[in-house]
Amino acid sequence: MGIDRVVVAGGGLAALRAAECLRAEGYDGSLVMLSEETVAPYDRPPLSKQVLTGETEAASTVLRTPQFYEDNAIELRLGTPARRLDLRARRVHTTDDTLPFDALVLATGSKAQALPTGGELPGVHTLRTVEDARAIRRELMTGPRVVVVGAGFIGAEVASSARALGLDTTVIEGAPAPLGRSVGTEMGSLLGNLHRRHGTVLSCGVGVAELHGAQRVEAVELTDGRRLPADLVVVGIGARPATGWLADSGLRIGDGVVCDATLCAGPPGVYAAGDLARWPNPLFDEPMRCEQWTNAVEQGRHVARNILAGAAGARPFAGSNYFWSDQYGIRIQYAGITGADEVRTVAGSVDSSRFLALYRRDRHVVGALALDSAKQLVRAKTQIERRASWDDALSSLAAGSADPAARK
Repeated sequence: MGIDRVVVAGGGLAALRAAECLRAEGYDGSLVMLSEETVAPYDRPPLSKQVLTGETEAASTVLRTPQFYEDNAIELRLGTPARRLDLRARRVHTTDDTLPFDALVLATGSKAQALPTGGELPGVHTLRTVEDARAIRRELMTGPRVVVVGAGFIGAEVASSARALGLDTTVIEGAPAPLGRSVGTEMGSLLGNLHRRHGTVLSCGVGVAELHGAQRVEAVELTDGRRLPADLVVVGIGARPATGWLADSGLRIGDGVVCDATLCAGPPGVYAAGDLARWPNPLFDEPMRCEQWTNAVEQGRHVARNILAGAAGARPFAGSNYFWSDQYGIRIQYAGITGADEVRTVAGSVDSSRFLALYRRDRHVVGALALDSAKQLVRAKTQIERRASWDDALSSLAAGSADPAARK
């Protein structure tokens, strides 16, 4: 199939990396990016950290200058979301245009989930976009009492930023422990101590019953009957893949766009990348959908290369689900999956907040969690990607720790 027209539906990191890679790999045809946002693609990790604390201006998170898009003949259409996909005609419809394509990258990302009720009150925010971060930053500057709903990575980072500003901060989590879906309940409970040691009130196993306020939010009522005063509520209860515009496309939708191992969504030349893609990950032999920065980068580039290689040359994508988070001055890193049969601390000390823990499933190492132990995490990640046995991984990491050169 000849490729002269590529449309990238999305304006986030996966979309940008796909467009960049297409040009870097020699594609010289038409290349259009459709972004719902009015801001050029930007870096999201600083939004919940440096932007909220004021260390970084929101404008500095933009990844490429307008000149970059001009120099690389990438037609970036801001404020122009994809509205409908017609696979039979191979066209993407926007509000006022129709774009034919030979190849299509689906990279519309995900949307932050809101609370079922009360989310419309002033002072209640989700954090997904640069505009969200700007709005929350403005409110943080007024010295509010902060309640964060959800103790995942976004919620934890917002709480850390609020405490860095000296604000009264409470985190509410419905699960038994924070970060349970990401690192497992056992290690999530340990990470919860970071909040408490830095003056954040953490309440787990309780939900939000109702938000109260007249002109703006004033209090959060919990399911256990408690009522917390609040001037600012930040909701971080997860995100859902932005698949609404694909409802009648004929693509298979199920917690994202269901793809094959190459990230192909079914029709020739149609691929998904980033938060949107759900695919059978051969590294762990299970279907996955990942919302991490590294995954967006790697999948964006991978689908670009598969588009240029054609169906016969398309290669499977194996991702190690690596991500990181900065909380209270500590770097938290994870690679792999949870649901392990055993979690063992193999280096450092949990009490010192500097350690490496490995996760075992059957006879293989499938996950690694590190706090302020970046070199050990890199070595563990390599073992996971090699699908090393548990015993081999333990031996390799022990040998690396004993090697003076490995500690430099």
